[in-house]
Amino acid sequence: MSEIDSERFTDDRRSLLRSNLDELEHRINMACVRAGRRRSEVRLLPVSKRVPSAIVRMASELGLSNFGENKVQEAEGKVRDLADLSLDWSIIGHLQTNKVKSMVNFASEFHALDSLRLADALQVRLGAEGRRLDVFVQVNTSGEESKYGLSPNEVAEFVRRLPDYPALIPRGFMTLAIFSGDAAKVRECFKLLRQLRDALRDRASSGLNLLSMGMTSDFEMAIEEGADVIRVGQAIFGSRPTKDGHYWPRLLRGNEESS
Repeated sequence: MSEIDSERFTDDRRSLLRSNLDELEHRINMACVRAGRRRSEVRLLPVSKRVPSAIVRMASELGLSNFGENKVQEAEGKVRDLADLSLDWSIIGHLQTNKVKSMVNFASEFHALDSLRLADALQVRLGAEGRRLDVFVQVNTSGEESKYGLSPNEVAEFVRRLPDYPALIPRGFMTLAIFSGDAAKVRECFKLLRQLRDALRDRASSGLNLLSMGMTSDFEMAIEEGADVIRVGQAIFGSRPTKDGHYWPRLLRGNEESS
């Protein structure tokens, strides 16, 4: 590819990203209007899973500064690649305890706290580093065995134990809705998380006020049901590159379960 073609390629991608972001902002605003909410009440967390560092850099040039990653190892590579930028990184996927040390080195928040064993590991490592971490408690509101998260009937006891972990700063709850064409089933997952939050938010010092829910395929419903953080990937970045690392042939809008 010649230098001129490379510049045109870069410009085209930047233009597509800007267009996707503009459309996404419009959809977020319209969902907020329908829900009688202010746009400022909803935080967009762009999901950069399997998005090349060069594209993340381009997105940062368009004003994005916080990115969500599912896997610690992939996030570490981007942290290194983009160390010259002032970016915040959130881990939003299931975390194994042997990855805790690595995550604590760079993450500003964690959206998938789902066990006391993991809380123990985080407390030990954060204590050793002399720092604290914002966390969201993951709840399996769909009841699917394939999804991680606490069952709804485990949440109250889990929240009761959180003060035992002073290095963790509870911010709210996270869920992944059922991936279904039945909008009523999807919406019910969001309603359930909101109801759990409302039932527990008055507990002393719980701090669990925010709802992290909604992805490319369902974020509008999530906003209507009270989402404070929406985790969106494909509506911004389009179709992801293949797992073997081949570069994107194009940016497309689309839906997928994981973001």
